[in-house]
Amino acid sequence: MPHTALSVSPLALMTAPVRHAWEYAIDASQRTVLFWDVLRRRSNQYYKHRSRKVPHVLHFGVEVILDGRTFEKPVNYMLAWIEPPEGTAIDPRKRPFVVIDPRAGHGPGIGGFKLDSEVGMAMRAGHPCYFIGFTPNPMPGQTIEDIVRAEAAFLEEIVERHPQAEGRPCIVGNCQAGWAVMMLAAMRPELPGPIIVAGAPLSYWAGLERRYPMRYSGGLLGGSWMAALASDLGNGKFDGSYLVGNFENLNPANTIWNKNYNLWAKVDAEAERFLEFETWWGGHVDLDAGEIQWIVDKLFVGNRLATAEITTSDGIRIDLRNIRSPIVCFCSEGDNITPPQQALGWIVDLYDSEDDLTANGQTIVYAVHENIGHLGIFVSAGVARKEHEEFTSNIDLIDILTPGIYEAVISPKAHDTVNPELADGNWITSFEPRTLDDIRAIVRPSEENELRFATVRRVSDINLGLYRTFLQPCVRAAATEQSAFWMHKLNPSELPFEVFSDSNPLMNRVAGYADVVRENRMPVSPDNPWPALQESFSIWMTALLDAWRSWRDWGLENAFLAVYSAPLVQAMAGMRATPGEGPRRRPGIEPERIKFVKGRIAEIKAGIAKGDLVTAAVRSLVYIAMGGTGVDKRHFEVLRRIHAEYGVMSLAEYKKAVREQLFSLTLDSEAALAAIPAMLPPNADARRETLDVIRRIVSAAGKPTGEAAKRLARVEKLFATPGPASKWKGQIRVVKTD
Repeated sequence: MPHTALSVSPLALMTAPVRHAWEYAIDASQRTVLFWDVLRRRSNQYYKHRSRKVPHVLHFGVEVILDGRTFEKPVNYMLAWIEPPEGTAIDPRKRPFVVIDPRAGHGPGIGGFKLDSEVGMAMRAGHPCYFIGFTPNPMPGQTIEDIVRAEAAFLEEIVERHPQAEGRPCIVGNCQAGWAVMMLAAMRPELPGPIIVAGAPLSYWAGLERRYPMRYSGGLLGGSWMAALASDLGNGKFDGSYLVGNFENLNPANTIWNKNYNLWAKVDAEAERFLEFETWWGGHVDLDAGEIQWIVDKLFVGNRLATAEITTSDGIRIDLRNIRSPIVCFCSEGDNITPPQQALGWIVDLYDSEDDLTANGQTIVYAVHENIGHLGIFVSAGVARKEHEEFTSNIDLIDILTPGIYEAVISPKAHDTVNPELADGNWITSFEPRTLDDIRAIVRPSEENELRFATVRRVSDINLGLYRTFLQPCVRAAATEQSAFWMHKLNPSELPFEVFSDSNPLMNRVAGYADVVRENRMPVSPDNPWPALQESFSIWMTALLDAWRSWRDWGLENAFLAVYSAPLVQAMAGMRATPGEGPRRRPGIEPERIKFVKGRIAEIKAGIAKGDLVTAAVRSLVYIAMGGTGVDKRHFEVLRRIHAEYGVMSLAEYKKAVREQLFSLTLDSEAALAAIPAMLPPNADARRETLDVIRRIVSAAGKPTGEAAKRLARVEKLFATPGPASKWKGQIRVVKTD
């Protein structure tokens, strides 16, 4: 019999442990090559992105409408119209949405980063959508005030382009863009519609001990002089990669290990997702020296926005109490950059009582996510499909809420949901009344904490003055455009792009090696134990870095508390010079505000007894709502259908009427209720039909119970008694429109 040679794989001759080790060594080495190639592609992508005229990461097509660089006071901001995706129907009657991204080290576009995003949800609901973005380099000498005024001009253009819209534009301000939007609304309260500030810090000193250590940075660095130094070394520009580095330092386990490990471990599946996100994360932009100094002095260290301590160049005080649009504050317990205390603390900074808030006509809605991180507020598809979609679909309801504080409670639609056909989607959002005490329970304001940070502010002013007097002239004389260029290149957030780019001779052959690896990819077998050991090592490394972070944060916090809680330091900073004086200015009631309030009270009292059937209906609805547990989209859907059926008043008119009737009921509820019968016509059919409308609205989410039921019963009695017949010369009733 002829001899036949058998071809045997070398792996088959190995014992299982040796075979597993050999498989893993090949797999790990191949993943390493692919990992290097992804970093190389990231670097090339970075430089390609930077070379674009207006780099952004928007998923959608755009058309630039206005370029702020051409304004009388030029700024590097632009207004762009977002092109709806194919198959998306835009309703010209719906209010436009305007998304503004933060300029906090990263480039623009994160609000429209994907289909499931703030921009995507707005267009899916039929709203025209606009985006306010920026170029990487600031215009020389531009100021924050110039930017705010440019954004006001953008809004004026949007309003002019949508004359049919049933409401002013809704503005979404992400992170640092949030405080700019609030400034704009305080300066020009007539321009915006509802405002959504997502992950936006407005009260920078607020926070909880043993959590959120980022707020201590200013004090530990001696104040804002470091920002001035960085800008001077940058030859008049502040490198945005410093801000990115600050964010990354908050979570060293992710920055040093997890982000790279997850890519390396799952490089076959993770490469494209990693590259997509890194386009934005690594798209660093600069700020003008004056801009960053204003931000640090007025906001980060100074914390002056929440207490009306900022004035414009023409003497206008920026007082957030001037905002007349509803404000939606979306924040998260898992956000270590803008925790809920910083997102909501401005409310208790400004107001001592609910009556003060109501008197100012301000409507504030807040929602606190349980665990999503800072970036997840803007980029998480799950958040977009839940919170942002619900804010968008309920924006008209938010716009007609009576002044006060509400919590947005989002619940899944269940099998026992009352009138489920009145609520689109999978969620039902209710707006439940809250008080300032509810906000205080989240913020936990402390005068001792305020005293520490007020001391930081004084120390910062002193150190900045010393720097400007003794060091700044020398630094500016030494800094050049070339030195600023190399400082940027060597920045730890910037250097990896240079190291792994094709300009590095050592990376020249990586692309070719990666192609060979993809053609001959040999992942480990399912029964190989080495990946489990690899994962165990990663878990250990993460725990080690987390422990180091906890120790670091503990040390930094204790150092801050030891220095700035010391009576000697506070006294030397002048914080104990005037007995009984608080750590910082509290917004008082200025004479012009007192005069305005007195005038409004007299006007409301004079109008309590005036009105017709529609006035009586709106007053009754507001009265019942004041005794309920909140409203949700089902109430508004019924109201919308009734509006379509009867066409009594527009949304803007109804919003104005609601506020007027709330003020009447707040000022003198008994007199306001007693005046209702005089507003009713003798026609029993008109009264009965109007009462039926009221019942339909208040019962949309279920039959009223408790206090709301009692109030409905009282309204029913009032509608049973018409006013004097002499007031009505004809039979007046609600008439359906054709």
